[in-house]
Amino acid sequence: MTAVEEQADAPEKRRRIGSLQLVCVLLALAVLLRDWLAKALDVAALRTGATVFVAVCVQALPFLVLGVLISGAIAAFVSAGMLRKVLPRNTVAAVGVAGLAGIALPGCECASVPVARRLMQQGAPPAVAVAFLLAAPAVNPVVLVATAVAFPTAPQMVLARFLGSLLTALAMGWVWAYAGRPEWITARALRAVRGREGVSRWTVFAETARGDLADAGGFLVIGALTAATLNVVVPSSWYVAVSENGIIAIPVLAVLAVVLAVCSEADAFVAASLAGLPLLPRLVFLVVGPAVDVKLIALHAGTFGKSFALRFVPAAFVIAGSCAVLVGLCVFGGYR
Repeated sequence: MTAVEEQADAPEKRRRIGSLQLVCVLLALAVLLRDWLAKALDVAALRTGATVFVAVCVQALPFLVLGVLISGAIAAFVSAGMLRKVLPRNTVAAVGVAGLAGIALPGCECASVPVARRLMQQGAPPAVAVAFLLAAPAVNPVVLVATAVAFPTAPQMVLARFLGSLLTALAMGWVWAYAGRPEWITARALRAVRGREGVSRWTVFAETARGDLADAGGFLVIGALTAATLNVVVPSSWYVAVSENGIIAIPVLAVLAVVLAVCSEADAFVAASLAGLPLLPRLVFLVVGPAVDVKLIALHAGTFGKSFALRFVPAAFVIAGSCAVLVGLCVFGGYR
């Protein structure tokens, strides 16, 4: 059989529609149907959802960029050997160091996700990365200053938030060191980044940061869409009505922190606006939010895998809520 006959008998390759062609088609349709789309989208619920979506993305994106830059720097300039020298060999002590190290990263919860993954890839135990993941967005100076500004008449809220969040990070890290399993984390999150021969560290830094941003950015959008949808679908009056009923305010504010997905640098002002509630439920809101919310659930599932998220999210929710109540009762001197 000749080459011409083989080519004729070969099945015709299907042409794939690329992302560029899809974007062009969508843009063309948007231009042609702009009048109809303007009328169809002129709905109060859609406007509210769009506002929440944009707000979540705008709040989180700068800190996500900061996080991927730090992640790239760790991949390029911090070796596994260096981490082993810095971290104590004892996992319990290493978790404590990671929790305190979170004070040095002035970012939100989204920024800590790529950094935690990079720590795992460079040889840090997962329990250490988990402790840093929870401590970094909640105990850094920016968050504590914002809390002090939001609660000028209740300065004890700053101490309570710091202790509650730090205790959450340490407790979760120690629980993960005892009960966590490597197979719960996707192999991609644990695969070490190795420099290629002839490639500079700055190239590794740029490629790693760009890849992390592309990975985490997509899941941030999914989380922001989820937060926007929940904010529209669930009436705020439900939370207000239930939270006014004494002790029920604690679980309601914990769930509200998950649903609203407010950045840790701004959530103190949201909690301060709930002036009719006692300090303890509002502390629960401030401790649970940076540990787990809908955008973080998407980021955790996309970065570490679904098995990790299915175990980490409920455990972090329970531990954060319990630590907040315990610390609040001690600092505030009761249910206040």
